[in-house]
Amino acid sequence: DSFLDYVITQGAIKDIAFVGLYSEEAAAVDKLSARFGVPKMERYDELVGKVDGIIVTARNGANHYKYAKPYIASGIPMFIDKPITNTEEDLCAFMADLSAHGVRFTGGSSCAHTAGVQRMAALANDEESFPILGGFVRAPISLRNEYGGFPFYAQHLTQVMCKIFGYDPLSVRAVQNGSCITLTVRYEGYDVCGQYTEGGYYAGVSCKTGVFGENYGFEGAFEAEFEEFYHILKGGEQPLTAKEFAAPVFMTCAIMRSLSSGEEEKIHTLNV
Repeated sequence: DSFLDYVITQGAIKDIAFVGLYSEEAAAVDKLSARFGVPKMERYDELVGKVDGIIVTARNGANHYKYAKPYIASGIPMFIDKPITNTEEDLCAFMADLSAHGVRFTGGSSCAHTAGVQRMAALANDEESFPILGGFVRAPISLRNEYGGFPFYAQHLTQVMCKIFGYDPLSVRAVQNGSCITLTVRYEGYDVCGQYTEGGYYAGVSCKTGVFGENYGFEGAFEAEFEEFYHILKGGEQPLTAKEFAAPVFMTCAIMRSLSSGEEEKIHTLNV
C-alpha cells in the first residue's frame, strides 16, 4: 500500500501504471482495489506476458518464489519483499531460476534504505575509519505469527547488518534470554553484535576514529526502495548481486540453526 500511495496518490512517478492486484486474503485486496482503483486479479499468474514488472510482497516469504515463478521466464524485473524466502533450499532454487532467465531484481528489508543505515554504511566503508573494530544492530522480532514464524521479521536486522558491515559474514552464535535474542556475528577481523527485542531499531559502528550510532526506522524507506525498483524497471542495473541479495537470508537461517543447536553455526553463501 505504501508503493501504491507513492505512485498513485502522491503522483511521484508518472510513466507507470499498476494493472492488477492479487492476494489470497480477499479482504486485503478488496481494500487496496477500492482505495487505489487498481483491478483485482482472480489468479496470481493471470498477467504473465502482459506486464513489464512485478512486485511480490506476500507476508509469508514461503510464497514469494511461488508467486514469482510463472513470470520468471518472461525475464521481467521483480521486486521481492522481505523475507526473500524462509529456507535456504527455496532461496537457492529461486536465485538460480532468476539468474537462468536474466531477471533483474531488488527488494528485501525497507530498513536498509533509511538515512541512518546509509550513514552507518558509509562510515563503515570510509577508509579513514579503518580498521573497523565491530558494531551493533538492534531490531524487533516476531517469534510467533501466521507468516512463517521467525523469518517473517528477522531480515530487517540481518539485511541492515549486511548493508553496514558487508555481505560476507562467516558465522553466528545466537542465544535467547527471556524475550531477547542476542547474536555474535563473526566477520573477517571483527565481530558484530545483534539483538532481537521488542521495539526499537538501532545501529552502531565501532572503528578507529570512535563509536558512532543512531536509531533508524522506516522514514523515507518505502519511497527509496520503490525508486530502486523503478530504476531497474527502466533498464538500470540491479543494485546487489545475487550473492549479496541472498546473504541476509542465509544469516537468518544460520541464526535459527544456532538457536536450535546452541552452537556457533557457519553462515552459508550462494554458489554463483
